[in-house]
Amino acid sequence: MKTVNDNLPLASYQFIRLSEVNIDILRQMIHLFGEVFEEPETYLSEKTSSSYLEGLLRKQHIIFLAALDENKIIGGLAAYVLDKFEQERSEVYIYDLAVHSDYRRQGIATTLINLLKNTVSSTNAWVIYVQADKTDEPAILLYESLGEREDVFHFDIPVK
Repeated sequence: MKTVNDNLPLASYQFIRLSEVNIDILRQMIHLFGEVFEEPETYLSEKTSSSYLEGLLRKQHIIFLAALDENKIIGGLAAYVLDKFEQERSEVYIYDLAVHSDYRRQGIATTLINLLKNTVSSTNAWVIYVQADKTDEPAILLYESLGEREDVFHFDIPVK
């Protein structure tokens, strides 16, 4: 596996919002999430159909952003735009954000978040929020550098 020079300029990477023509990149992103989060059973145990992924990529309220080094995915972000009812506005939830271990500490995650901010700035979105595990110090430091920290509880309530 290629080791990346820490001084490689960020401009040498491509940052894009995925559309329905980017199913292969989305598949690479899913693989990256499984690898980085060490959750292959969640991300890789069942192959999602191309028609399902294409449908997701068509939805305007689901945003997939990718960082590419040539044609290889090195970072990815998945976010959801959530319409609010108490005011005419929305919130954006970063569901997943990952950068390949060989490409960390180069500003890729920050660039993906800034691209998300630019993507939703023309909408009625008023805030972007994200969760971090208490033990994920690099993620916590990143998010604290970009926004205000709130201490909240997260609960998973099973459907079945």
